[in-house]
Amino acid sequence: MKTLNNQSGQGMTEYIIIVAVIALAAIAAFSYFGRTVRNQTAAMSESLAGDKTAATTSITDASTAAGKAQAEGGKDANLKDYVDRQTD
Repeated sequence: MKTLNNQSGQGMTEYIIIVAVIALAAIAAFSYFGRTVRNQTAAMSESLAGDKTAATTSITDASTAAGKAQAEGGKDANLKDYVDRQTD
């Protein structure tokens, strides 16, 4: 009977670890992709809630953030630029 209890606890521990890894991956994705993903997520939730005006605003903000990210990603960078960009 003891072995059954230990295996059950082990399964729960594995499940908790998997959930934690998925949560960390989601947090990392939101952090990495930044404002664009946050605005797109806001647009989806506002659209589901029925607020068309706010959803349109969030979609526009997401598009603007994506354009800025694309322009920033296309720039050449080195360590000197990194210090300069941190002060902006």
